[in-house]
Amino acid sequence: MAGTAERMAKNQKQVAISEFFEKNKHFLGFDSLTRSLITAVKESVDNSLDACEEARILPEIRVEISKIDDKKNIIELKTEDNGPGIPKRSIEKVFGQLLFGSRFHAIRQSRGQQGIGITGVVMYCQLTTGRKTHVRSKIATETSAAIVDIGLDTRKNKATKTSEGRELWERPDGTLKEHGLEITCRMKAKYQRGRQSVYQYLRMTSIVNPHADITFVDPDGEIHHWPRVTERLPRKVESIKPHPHGIHLGTLQRMCTESTDSRMTSFLYKNFSGVSSRAAKQLLEAAGVLEKAKPKLMKPDQIRALIEAFQGERMLNGKAVKLLNPPTNCLSPIEELLIKKGLSKTIDSRFVTTMTRSPTVSQGNPYQVEVGLIFGDGMAADKPVEVLRFANRVPLMYQQGGCLLTKAIESVDWRQYGMDQAGGRGVPKGPAAILVHLASTNVQFTSEAKEALAENGEVMDEVRKAMLEMGRGLRKHLEKKKKMVKVQEKFELVNDIIPAIAEKSAAILQRPVPDLAGSITRIMGAVIAEGTTTWNKETKMTDVAIKLFNYTSRARAYTLLASWPERAGASMENNTTGGRKEATGVWAWKLDTLEPGETYTITYSLSGLEKGDWTETDVFYRGSQEVIGASKMDEKLLEEIRRQEARAQSEEEGGEEEASTEDSEEDDAPSEVDDDQTKPSGQQTLMGFGSDA
Repeated sequence: MAGTAERMAKNQKQVAISEFFEKNKHFLGFDSLTRSLITAVKESVDNSLDACEEARILPEIRVEISKIDDKKNIIELKTEDNGPGIPKRSIEKVFGQLLFGSRFHAIRQSRGQQGIGITGVVMYCQLTTGRKTHVRSKIATETSAAIVDIGLDTRKNKATKTSEGRELWERPDGTLKEHGLEITCRMKAKYQRGRQSVYQYLRMTSIVNPHADITFVDPDGEIHHWPRVTERLPRKVESIKPHPHGIHLGTLQRMCTESTDSRMTSFLYKNFSGVSSRAAKQLLEAAGVLEKAKPKLMKPDQIRALIEAFQGERMLNGKAVKLLNPPTNCLSPIEELLIKKGLSKTIDSRFVTTMTRSPTVSQGNPYQVEVGLIFGDGMAADKPVEVLRFANRVPLMYQQGGCLLTKAIESVDWRQYGMDQAGGRGVPKGPAAILVHLASTNVQFTSEAKEALAENGEVMDEVRKAMLEMGRGLRKHLEKKKKMVKVQEKFELVNDIIPAIAEKSAAILQRPVPDLAGSITRIMGAVIAEGTTTWNKETKMTDVAIKLFNYTSRARAYTLLASWPERAGASMENNTTGGRKEATGVWAWKLDTLEPGETYTITYSLSGLEKGDWTETDVFYRGSQEVIGASKMDEKLLEEIRRQEARAQSEEEGGEEEASTEDSEEDDAPSEVDDDQTKPSGQQTLMGFGSDA
């Protein structure tokens, strides 16, 4: 038996991560010929977008696909961007070493994280065609571009290089390229059209990256171009520290072992987000750990007790220690206006509604949900709506049925919002597309291929709430549109028939044609609102006009309200009718008397926007008589907006007071923070207002 054990032990050996993925390439998304091509495009484009955004460059990306051998399914893929490029010394590690990257330990929103993707493409190309991947990189500080052919030694997880050199990189117009990256690779793959295709992936990418200019040349030579619709780059994300609610026992144990802090209070205060100096003391007291204990000397039982205090299982005076939420400057949502522009540039729309929910937290990880719905011309009314799923601005192309985002859509009864849905279950039917985007520092996927989101009850509830709110907006729009059509038909009918009858009657009786305005008003018996929102080329502003027609026999009094993109940085100009601010993004005008047959007009302009940012203005009213073309103001919703504003203001003031208190505490107890280390800078709270945590 001893000999058998020795022999078995000799056969055991360590396997390199690259060797593992070589035999299990399906884990990375290379499990079919069509999917392999999409995965390769995805990894290249994601890297380009991340690099451009980090360098604060508006992305220009070009993707070309050529068929080299149709019978053997050999395809060449070339991607080019205008990013910062990669220094020559780093190319071999970026493209030829798995798990090499800059984002794995950073807690912030990003497309790539593990450092696997693009090296996986190099490995797959080498595995299926035996060819290396050609890389050309130009950085701004060098006059020429570095070129190299990169392969992967899967036994050692190291790059193999050939054909190294430098060359001038000329654009098609003859000018020299300042900076950028070009990747050319050949692989066994298959190009196809349809919903799961390279075209669809790039189309979806352009929707959630409206700041990117994307060009795609397909194997037939046809050029598809999605121009950028905004010059504004996404908000720059900042890395944050881990939050106690998302820490595991082993992680805390490692952090304590590696810590150089002399006291546990300073360790907690400086290494975690959401932990003030006061909270650090309370956590230690709840866990039964001395404040002056050294992190390196913490025992397993003490670490376990501290984890229990983190999770609220160990309490202080019968209550869990209150921790601040982690900052949300680690997230970069697309925002409502840009989602609208992104959707509208790819789908002809009759109606678009979008929503960006407030940031929230799940297991210590900040996340934010965004949704959009568009009714499009030319889309099939008898088929399921198009579902556009995204995570951190990356399209999710496969496993739609097993994705949390799809399940959230299916959980809503869309019939009550004017869409067809058999039995109130499943994806609804109609000429529409539904967009769902999850931005998070830690997106939980069902597999390494990142094709669907795993179950999470908190995220599910947040997505569902967004869907319900968006559905209510859709229902109001459809009801308003239906009423307007009926009124328009009635108005046209009355204006055609009544004057004709009056003229013939007057001719028969040989009398003058009477004034019919009063009669038409009594017959119509309605108050109508009409709004127009147009882009003014000369002033570079968005002009808004709201008209209120009183087609009733009585004088009316109303308060008209209109939405406007205040949160997006717009300013209201030329508002000659005055009014007042009701809440953020809501303006009101009071109309004391509108006589029968009279028209009241409100005009103003919005500055600080780009063309296409604001194309429709929602109009609301307060008053006893229904206004067709406007919605009755939801006072509960308005009050909720005000409460959120008050809460945000309170948190801002409270945060400043907390920061002041903590500063004085730190001054009184200098031993809590080592002299050679500075106190963490101000962080952003859940509501997005600055405070010291």
